[in-house]
Amino acid sequence: MALLLHRIGRFAFRRAWLVIVAWAVALAALLGAGIGLGGQLQESYAIPGTESQDAIDQLAAVFPQTSGASAKAVVEVPDGASVESQPARAAITAMEGELEQVDGVASVLGPFDEYAGDQVSGDARTAYIQVQFDTPTTGVTDDSIDAVVATGETGRDAGLTVAFGGEVFQDTTFGLTITEVFGVLFAGVVLLITFGSLLSAGMPLLTALVGVGATFGGISLVAAFATVSSTAPMLAVMIGLAVGIDYALFILSRHRTQLARGQDPAASAAEAVATAGGAVVFAGLTVIIALLGLLVVGIPFLSVMGIAAAFAVLVAVLGAVTLLPALLGVFGKRLIPKPGSRAHRRANADDDRGKHTMGRRWVDLVLKAPVVFVLVVVGLLGTAAIPAASLDLNLPSGASEPEGSTQREAYEMIENGFGPGYNGPLIVTVDITQTTDIFDDLDAVGARIAELDGIAYVGEGLPNETADTAIIQVIPESAPDSPETKAVVEEIRDLAPAIAADYGTPIAVTGYTAVTIDISNRLNDALVPFALIVVGLSILLLLLVFRSIFVPVKAALGFLLSAFAAIGATVAIFQWGWFADLLHVQPGPILSFLPILLLAVLFGLAMDYEVFLVSGMREEFVKTREPRASIVHGFQHAARVVTAAALIMFFVFFAFVPEGSGVIKGIAFALAVGVAFDAFLVRMTFVPAAMALAGRAAWWLPKWLDKRLPDVDIEGEGLRSHLEQEEWAAGRPAAVNIDDGVFGLPERPIGPLTVDVPAGGVLVVRGEAVDRRVVAATLAGRLAPVSGRLAVLGHPLPTGSGAVMRGVAIAELPTDAATGGSVGELVARRLDATRPWYRVSPSNRLVRSWVARAADAAGHGPDGPRFAVDTPLASLGVEARALVAVAAALAERPKAVSIDLDDDPGSASVELWRALARLVPDSVTIIVGLGTSAVEPDTAPELAARGIRTIEPVSSMQEVAR
Repeated sequence: MALLLHRIGRFAFRRAWLVIVAWAVALAALLGAGIGLGGQLQESYAIPGTESQDAIDQLAAVFPQTSGASAKAVVEVPDGASVESQPARAAITAMEGELEQVDGVASVLGPFDEYAGDQVSGDARTAYIQVQFDTPTTGVTDDSIDAVVATGETGRDAGLTVAFGGEVFQDTTFGLTITEVFGVLFAGVVLLITFGSLLSAGMPLLTALVGVGATFGGISLVAAFATVSSTAPMLAVMIGLAVGIDYALFILSRHRTQLARGQDPAASAAEAVATAGGAVVFAGLTVIIALLGLLVVGIPFLSVMGIAAAFAVLVAVLGAVTLLPALLGVFGKRLIPKPGSRAHRRANADDDRGKHTMGRRWVDLVLKAPVVFVLVVVGLLGTAAIPAASLDLNLPSGASEPEGSTQREAYEMIENGFGPGYNGPLIVTVDITQTTDIFDDLDAVGARIAELDGIAYVGEGLPNETADTAIIQVIPESAPDSPETKAVVEEIRDLAPAIAADYGTPIAVTGYTAVTIDISNRLNDALVPFALIVVGLSILLLLLVFRSIFVPVKAALGFLLSAFAAIGATVAIFQWGWFADLLHVQPGPILSFLPILLLAVLFGLAMDYEVFLVSGMREEFVKTREPRASIVHGFQHAARVVTAAALIMFFVFFAFVPEGSGVIKGIAFALAVGVAFDAFLVRMTFVPAAMALAGRAAWWLPKWLDKRLPDVDIEGEGLRSHLEQEEWAAGRPAAVNIDDGVFGLPERPIGPLTVDVPAGGVLVVRGEAVDRRVVAATLAGRLAPVSGRLAVLGHPLPTGSGAVMRGVAIAELPTDAATGGSVGELVARRLDATRPWYRVSPSNRLVRSWVARAADAAGHGPDGPRFAVDTPLASLGVEARALVAVAAALAERPKAVSIDLDDDPGSASVELWRALARLVPDSVTIIVGLGTSAVEPDTAPELAARGIRTIEPVSSMQEVAR
């Protein structure tokens, strides 16, 4: 991965304006398409597979007039007056008439209608009109909502207070307030302090803002074709802004340190993207995987939120590894810290001499008493997690709407006039297909429900037109988001078997309140399994990166500590009400999907900090084998950038708390507190203390596991080896360079061998068939060498094997068992494998051309050419087949061609070598495998003039046999 990122960084630096223009075009296209198509944000809390959702789907089929969205027009008269007075009654009746004329309204039920339920309060001051739309919430237009709200003027003209509530009035607007702008400004201040340069501080902000713009455009585009909740873009913007700044910060910090140490800007940018960018890609992938893991919960709106946030992280990663190095290329040497500046002195300071940094002083303090710091961190986070035990989950209700909004006023008017339960009525569906006494049985079912504790009102049963389904409205005494209402729903469901047995009428509970309860229950049940999945993933990924048992386990335990402490702090403030007025918070249940979303996002951020801190420790330990010194030096180098990254995350997240929407407040607070806990208490205190206590055991890994784990090279150790080999290869213009190269397998090595072959020359690999073919396959990029330095066509092996494979063609000599077909078909098959995508079949002209060239090289007999396009391969001799195979390989336009001739002494002759000299262009290098008794190619003066080199590979087993 490091090598790929190095190439991406180098390309973006060198082609800076091309990359910048590409980003500008992509940003304009996404924003233009999203805004142009007019995607609207809509709330949809459907949850397939639950009783409430199944009942809603059934009502849509058999009782369509009840399946649409609903709303309430709530009216209130002044103190001492009554809604039943003639003026108030006339105004309410007039409002009913106007509501019935609104486009999209299916039915209106006023408080004084014949079939009205309990729609007038006990003190007669409050009443409500029930409005039923003919489509779900997602289908109700803004014009219809505006027309409904406009009817309120009729009531207000009569002196009534009018407010509107219901799911269609939920605030789905998306917008940023001044506090979010302050969050970005705070992040800018942190960047300015970190870099000491306004230009450098602006780059992470620019890349993050571009990424956020692209993300918002993409989400808006999707919203034009699918249901996207208002929380999804806000969450995506919040996360995208935070990780976008942080990821760019990590790479830019590495780049400026390398510049201060005298590295060339182009080389530094590529190396920074390959090393720090590798950690960025790793961290981003962990966040994306965790967010996409929300899909397994099976809740559509949560899946959309996870996908939107994952897209934001993906864009942030792409911006950090492509757009940022392009900006580095534009500004070039202007980013080099000035000699004598704080950044320059810090980059070139001796770790153990001079004035120690704050990070060094802190880690020295922690290591003086690591046991104490481990116990303190565990105690603090454990205490903070205590409130999590009383976690109460629910979805937002009217109580969470902003103060002064019409839906909040309607919610409070209903609560004050009727009781809290009237804001969340339940709908009980009754299957009446098996009863013959419909109304009596419906009355009996209603009476059984009314006997339950916590029931305020049970309406009359209302059958549909086909008399197969009926509905009963049930109003609990408690608020929609209270634990008591959850208990009422469960008790009604517990009655279902008895009611079905007594009356033959199966029942189900649905309605908006029941849906929110089912969602909360499913999320609550999924929380622990999801946490285990996330922890398991973290252990696996860190095991790959650090090749240690202790490091992943310690990181996972630290993550759980910070995550549950963040949930506990959120419960204390948002559920218990601590400091609620200070943060403009309305205490109540915690948002259902907050804990699981917190685990997904915080997991990636925690692994981000873990990688940047511990990778430096591992690098030092590999060099020195001194565990304590490795902790000190690794921490000292990473502490500043991790501190800056955590502060930026905290400010960006916390800025959404004071004035953010009700839904986003809790998410933002939990993320802000979780980042602070994880970065400062876990990663920068608990981690070095625990590593010090473990000592050398922190880096222990069983040998059998070490052999089976792939090397992800997060720190770019393989990259540095590649760059050294690339520099070595660049100083040697030969087509093939081998310096003590060992081939084959570690347990059966071939070599070492040393040779250099000029471009257009001939390399003869003479020896046993297996050995020479292994060497030839390695030089063609198909196998990796065991050790030594190798370069083919200027590309080092094995890291440049892709380029070598494209430049070296292997001529496959047809054997007697595989000589079916003609000469032209053999060449056509080779051309077909390498033809451009836009060609349906290989060109007949090219096939004839290469066959003719091979025939000319072979020479003419008494009857003309020795073979043609239609000549069967089986009729050709070994030499002619070899020429055809080489011609087919040359059709790929390679820079080198490799062929292995048969061990039969007659497979190579002076005539064959002369024919190959005529066929193969002087610029193409020839690699040929020969048996020990075959005729050497230097018998052909034409090949000898090119320069012939010979190597004789011998495996270790053959050496022993000798």
